[in-house]
Amino acid sequence: MARLEILEFPDPRLRTVAKPVEKVDDAMRQLIDDMFETMYEAPGIGLAASQVNVHQRLLVMDVSDDGNEPRVFINPEITPLTDETKIYDEGCLSVPGFYETVERVDRVRINALDRNGEPFEIEADGLLAVCIQHEIDHLDGKLFVDYVSRLKRERIRKKLEKIHRQRA
Repeated sequence: MARLEILEFPDPRLRTVAKPVEKVDDAMRQLIDDMFETMYEAPGIGLAASQVNVHQRLLVMDVSDDGNEPRVFINPEITPLTDETKIYDEGCLSVPGFYETVERVDRVRINALDRNGEPFEIEADGLLAVCIQHEIDHLDGKLFVDYVSRLKRERIRKKLEKIHRQRA
């Protein structure tokens, strides 16, 4: 397995809309394994392929307390199951060190393929629903900072650009 580089805001590649996965094969399963390794080491609870500069509709996550419930969603499609929303403080591996309040639908249905290309459907609420919506946003070229004011987003962008310059 290999740890992948996570793109960081404001990298324009994070705005690329991911294309559907055409074939689930050994190469895709290797990417899934590499994404899990990257996510767990970061550490995080979700990672979209777009965040590692692979613009295919794939995401991995594990919202369990002890990291033993890995989930794979290939070509996920989401349907809200309620109009109720909840407010969560969200962070992101592509926006390291920042947390902002985001309002999201509380219950959703997801249809996707698993790591073997088999279709499945789940209903999710709470943290799992939030994480799925957050990661699907990445596949659509959207970041959680898009939900905050332009002023906050610019402040975050400038701070991260300064950090990137210092690293270079």
